[in-house]
Amino acid sequence: MNLSSEIGFVTRARLELAYFSGYATAMQWRSGGAGVILRFMRVRPRRKVRFQPLKSQEITPEFLDRTIRALKRWKLDIVSIDEVCRRAVTLASPRRFVCLTFDGGYKDMVTSAYPVLSRHDVPFTVYVPTAFPDGVGEAWWLALEVVIARESRLSLVIDREERHFNIAGTAEKYQVHDFLDRWMRSLSPSDLSLVVNDLCKRYSVDLVALSREVSMDWSDLARLAADPQVTIGSATVNYPILANLKDAAASREMTMGAAVAQIAIRRELRHFSYPFGDEASWRPKHAAMVAEAGFASAVSAIPGVVRAAGRTDLHALPRIAWDGRLGSLRALRVVLSGSMLAHPRPPMPIGKDGLAGEVPPDVGFGM
Repeated sequence: MNLSSEIGFVTRARLELAYFSGYATAMQWRSGGAGVILRFMRVRPRRKVRFQPLKSQEITPEFLDRTIRALKRWKLDIVSIDEVCRRAVTLASPRRFVCLTFDGGYKDMVTSAYPVLSRHDVPFTVYVPTAFPDGVGEAWWLALEVVIARESRLSLVIDREERHFNIAGTAEKYQVHDFLDRWMRSLSPSDLSLVVNDLCKRYSVDLVALSREVSMDWSDLARLAADPQVTIGSATVNYPILANLKDAAASREMTMGAAVAQIAIRRELRHFSYPFGDEASWRPKHAAMVAEAGFASAVSAIPGVVRAAGRTDLHALPRIAWDGRLGSLRALRVVLSGSMLAHPRPPMPIGKDGLAGEVPPDVGFGM
């Protein structure tokens, strides 16, 4: 069950039925889950534009507030990532837990999310790729969105061939965005940088300014780090797809990301997030690298529940991306029970096309 994708009628009906029939509650303990880690990205007011390819990665501050209120009402323990690690290796507690995590290091973490989280006085984790607060990160996924949203035709060199796309209509924009996003995700970091900079030059997008505008700086992160309820985690330096890197480069991204952040905010970074985090973006060997680098945990974007008694690998923790498009807290209650989620699977091998089987359309579009 991919909760980041658009939810169809059948899935919506299944969730509602599981709630009203009592099935989710009855199956909660049989699922073997001690709790879940929720994955959020951007928190900002709703936008009234037709083309929003990254909508699955956004929630509003109001929805975040409703979610936290519901978690408290349901008497779920809202815990830190350190507590997740403890509960994952001990016998199951009578109360299930929920851990709140935020990816990407976006500026709206400070402007929109933090006021809600601090008002509720709940623990949460922010995973940061350090190139972005340093002002040198390239948010290629945002540049792609900006170009496609603004233009009616698009030209780009793909595999040494000039390709042209008609993107006058909204449907065409979504189709081309899906295609180009998948293709860009298959590129090496150096090739990806060349492609996105060429795209931005052609269509007059200031990639540096765009990337800096949406990202927290070190003063923002220092403010968060001063709060004892906040855990700062690492998400490498440049937020690359680890599966596209050689082992030495992947290891360097892991260790350097944590080292830079630790110097800047003067706090130890013990927890890691795989960039993008879906099955195509990392491999079991990367979990071994993370452990060797000294991280206590690593979170993915593969849906699943965290199981107790050591049955979930701390360096391959599953997370549930929840963006509120279901419009129902009843559906969230069912999901949190774990009754409709499979146990997390290890990342799949990369195929000849650079993808791992069928990649759900909304998984890993952005940070």
